[in-house]
Amino acid sequence: MDKTNQTVVLEFLLLGLSGYPKIEIVYFALILIMYLVILIGNGVLIIASIFDFRLHTPMYFFLGNLSFLDICYTSSSVPSTLVSLISKKRNISFCGCAVQMFLGFAMGSTECLLLGVMAFDRYVAICNPLRYPIIMSKVVYVLMASVAWFSGGINSIVQTALAMQLPFCENNIINHFTCEILAVLKLACADISLNIITMAISNIAFLVLPLLVIFFSYMFILYTILRMSSATGRRKAFSTCSAHLTVVIIFYGTIFFMYAKPKSQELPGERKFQTIDKLISLFYGVVTPMLNPIIYSLRNKDVKAAVKYLLNRKLIQLSISGNVDLFLPIR
Repeated sequence: MDKTNQTVVLEFLLLGLSGYPKIEIVYFALILIMYLVILIGNGVLIIASIFDFRLHTPMYFFLGNLSFLDICYTSSSVPSTLVSLISKKRNISFCGCAVQMFLGFAMGSTECLLLGVMAFDRYVAICNPLRYPIIMSKVVYVLMASVAWFSGGINSIVQTALAMQLPFCENNIINHFTCEILAVLKLACADISLNIITMAISNIAFLVLPLLVIFFSYMFILYTILRMSSATGRRKAFSTCSAHLTVVIIFYGTIFFMYAKPKSQELPGERKFQTIDKLISLFYGVVTPMLNPIIYSLRNKDVKAAVKYLLNRKLIQLSISGNVDLFLPIR
């Protein structure tokens, strides 16, 4: 496009569900409730993994990282989404859009790697239990988590920089709840072939490779479990893996739908499908982080025991504090 027809875009307009004003208040209430559940549920898991020494293992260290990641991911987009739904204020600055895009992409990339690392951890625990303390030492699992966070951040910096350096013309309307990278790319008035190529490479590195690690880890796990002679051992092994496998299925089911097929243009007559895309993105961005602590809590006896222990200890402290106050002199 000719440079004379280009304008400097200082802000973007997020459409969200503006085409359905009657249900926006319903979505506001639902998203607010789910966001509070995310903060409380993941916050409890983080506190339990820190203060209960029984959870000072690689598995719960990764789970604490996953919970912290979910809080960061939702906090980067949900508050602004709630504001837009209730106040109709849908504009976001160019820099604000870049920050939101960076945080969302970084958290998503990091979560892919963390889920792969957690699958490898389960593989070592079940298939090589005697060597588990050596293979998954504290130095090793802290390094694994650090690499996941660092790699996700670098990947997001590259994708965000390539997207935001594109020229944007008069159209600054993003047909989405947030500054999602594919929705922003559709507004560029320039060739986005490089963006598509780097996105494809990113998909391979952060979607396909971790998924292969997960797949082969569970193949070896399944083989090992089927060879166990003890029914109790098989049940325990299945129990430790079922929560992680459930989260993987939900996470990859939604993220592949959004990022596996980048599109460069909007096609006419696709409003219905665009709404479905946005709702699936909402499912990925809010429902999945909300389900993670619920799934891990309901399917994990150690987590439930740790939460009960912390709650009981807190209640005892409050009770003792209350009793002490009764004996203090009234001034």
